[in-house]
Amino acid sequence: MSQIKIEHQPSEARLVELGVSDWDIWEKEVSKFSIDFDETETAYILEGEIIVTPEGGEPVRILPGDLVVFPEGLNSDWEVVKPLRKHYSYD
Repeated sequence: MSQIKIEHQPSEARLVELGVSDWDIWEKEVSKFSIDFDETETAYILEGEIIVTPEGGEPVRILPGDLVVFPEGLNSDWEVVKPLRKHYSYD
């Protein structure tokens, strides 16, 4: 099963190395929806709170300052608890 990977509070050097500040920004209001990933997405959470539940897995709480990898093949249900703002990039 595909696993969501979270790096809590990565260093500024790590963010610079990844080029996070150049990534696009995605915003989403409080809502619930499903996302199936057909490619790997890396995201850095700027604001908000989401609970992502992988198909057949346990809910994962994701907060500002988290660097998250959503692997290709991940099917998931999302609950945006607080309005979300994140940088994101596809491999």
